[in-house]
Amino acid sequence: MSIFDRFHYIVVEGPIGSGKTTLARKLADMFPVNLLLENAGANPFLPKFYQDAPRYALPTQMFFLFQRVEHIRDLAQRDMFNQATIADFFLEKDQLFAQMNLNDEEYALYRQMYKHVQVQVPTPDLVIYLQSPVETLHERVNQRNIRYEQEIPREYLARLAETYSQFFHQYDGAPVLIVNNEKLDITEKDGAMEMLLERIMQIRSRREFFNPNLE
Repeated sequence: MSIFDRFHYIVVEGPIGSGKTTLARKLADMFPVNLLLENAGANPFLPKFYQDAPRYALPTQMFFLFQRVEHIRDLAQRDMFNQATIADFFLEKDQLFAQMNLNDEEYALYRQMYKHVQVQVPTPDLVIYLQSPVETLHERVNQRNIRYEQEIPREYLARLAETYSQFFHQYDGAPVLIVNNEKLDITEKDGAMEMLLERIMQIRSRREFFNPNLE
C-alpha cells in the first residue's frame, strides 16, 4: 500500500525555497501519479515584482491566478483528477499572496476577478505544508541561483513565511501534515524520503506535525 492509496490527491505547499516542487517531483518519480506543477518562470511580471513590488504586484498576481485556474481547468476537463495526483500548489493559496501584496483597491479588483474565474477543484486528500525558518529559505533561494530571485529581500521572505504560518494555522479544508523542513533535506539526507513516507502512512487526524531529526 502506497501513500496514494490512502491519499489520492496530495498537495505540497510552502514558501519559496521550502522545497515543495522538489518533493512533488520526487514523489511523482517514485509512484505512477499525475504531476501538477506551477510554472512561476512563465510569469513575465515576476522579475519586475521583486524589483518594484508596489508597481507590479497586481499584474503578477493576476497572471498567476489565470495560470493556476487554466492549469486546473485543463486537467479537470481531461478528468485527470481521477488519477492519483501530486501538486506543488493549490488554488486557495492564491488569495494568500493577494492579501499580502495588494493594496485595498487592487485587492477589491482581484476579488471580483477571482469570483468570475473560479473552477470546481477537488479538495486535496492531504496537504503537506513544508515549514522552514527564514534563514533556511534564504539559503535555499540563493543556492537555486535564479537571477531574479537573488533580488528577493529577506524581509519579504520573513513576511511570506509568517503569512503561510498564519494561513495553515487556520486552514481546515483538508487534512494537513505540517513538516518542520529545516532538517528534512530530501536531496541530501539519506533516509529522508523513507522517513517522510512512513510518517504520512501514520496520519490519523486532520492536523498533525512532523519534526524529523536526521542529524
